[in-house]
Amino acid sequence: MKTNKGNTGKMILVSNRLPTTVETGPDGPVMKPSSGGLVTALKPVFKARKGYWIGWPGEGHGDEIDEMLAGSNADSACQLIPVALTPGERKGFYTGFSNEIVWPLFHDLQARCNFDPSYWKAYVSVNRKFAEVTARVAGNDSVVWVHDYHLMLVGEFLRGDGVRCRLGFFLHIPFPPVDIFEKLPWRTQILRALFRFDVIGFQTPRDQRNFLSCVRRFLPDVEMQRADEEVRAHCNGRVTLIRSFPIGIDFDEFNTHAQQPEIAARVAEIRGDMRGRQVILGVDRLDYTKGLPERLRAFQHLFATYKNLRRQVSLVQIVVPSRENIPKYRELKVETETLISQINGQFGDPGWMPIHYIHRSVDRPELIALYSAADIALITPIKDGMNLVAKEFCASQVDEHGVLILSEFAGSAEQLNNGAVLVNPYDFGAVAEALHLAFRMAPAERKQRMRKMRRRVRNANVFRWCDDFCSCLENSQGKAAKAA
Repeated sequence: MKTNKGNTGKMILVSNRLPTTVETGPDGPVMKPSSGGLVTALKPVFKARKGYWIGWPGEGHGDEIDEMLAGSNADSACQLIPVALTPGERKGFYTGFSNEIVWPLFHDLQARCNFDPSYWKAYVSVNRKFAEVTARVAGNDSVVWVHDYHLMLVGEFLRGDGVRCRLGFFLHIPFPPVDIFEKLPWRTQILRALFRFDVIGFQTPRDQRNFLSCVRRFLPDVEMQRADEEVRAHCNGRVTLIRSFPIGIDFDEFNTHAQQPEIAARVAEIRGDMRGRQVILGVDRLDYTKGLPERLRAFQHLFATYKNLRRQVSLVQIVVPSRENIPKYRELKVETETLISQINGQFGDPGWMPIHYIHRSVDRPELIALYSAADIALITPIKDGMNLVAKEFCASQVDEHGVLILSEFAGSAEQLNNGAVLVNPYDFGAVAEALHLAFRMAPAERKQRMRKMRRRVRNANVFRWCDDFCSCLENSQGKAAKAA
């Protein structure tokens, strides 16, 4: 397929979905902001850059979607380009292969996988479709940046379509170790497809090491050379650079909003409602990787062990609905709500509720107010690529009074271990002990810990992440040419 030579120099971002999603409402299709960590992370980058964003637009008919996106494109420097998918394609590619195979497998939960061969066929077909749409706008000087586990084959199809511009891939979720990855029946096809990119990026050095171990095991013909934190791999006459690039947030946005008078007023209102009790905050998507049942059992253990904390703390747990059409997620919702009901019934009384449960999305001003008001953030995924909630909490803590309790299995633990209290989310007693420690922590120590983390989050923001990846991608062709 011939590329469009008129669109040279543009960044083309390719992800599973667009930053806005078309949903069918009672009065017809409406556009809403897309949810999910990937879109949240990338929005600030594309406010500052011109280019294209390619992805699935949501429900609706082609003409309706095109018309709605045209209005959105008129107000944005970034042009949104839809990839239309049938309900069957969406089911096999997204619900099936992406979220019943790759998602649990890459989070070390292979028992939850459903290795249905029809899912692989759908995944191949939809990745090809994404590549075809991308090839129409990619020029020789374009930079194509493909994101996440849904689209690991796009680079192979783009090269097959004759696209010769710079191609980068970034994985937002963890990459599993060899003994987990080898369960994937299509492991070799996926690894070879990834080597059609010029740069492959991971969240943490551990993910990078896991990937390299899998390459050594399953692609022994690939030659690899290490130079500092970067690995240069030679595969089928191409050179691919492999590195970790920890993703950040727009620190200034959260920090600035947290200081606005209306946010400060809402913070005072939240603290007033809590009547002097310390606020423990949890913010998670409804997902079994977030460790919600484990966290609740640790919270239950807290009140059984430290009776003096009853009526002294309350957990505000926000659970954002996600993938509730998948049976495992519906089961998780029931389990979570049952545990919350048990804990409130076991320990609560008319003047105090141990857990305040919010099952919906919370808008940005309210979320920042909750981050600012919280005395303790309890972020305990059993596995997470990065976890931006931890960084958003730090950025919103302008008075530096909060304590971050963070799972050691979150990617952000590597950057925030200078101030966070790290825990193993499977160890209920240790999590309860960490909560007790945080409750009693002196203001001076709280401030010292939070100041270190805020400095780290500020310096490693989302714009630096983008610049680091794009700089590596721009330099990759020169390195590949020299190697050739």
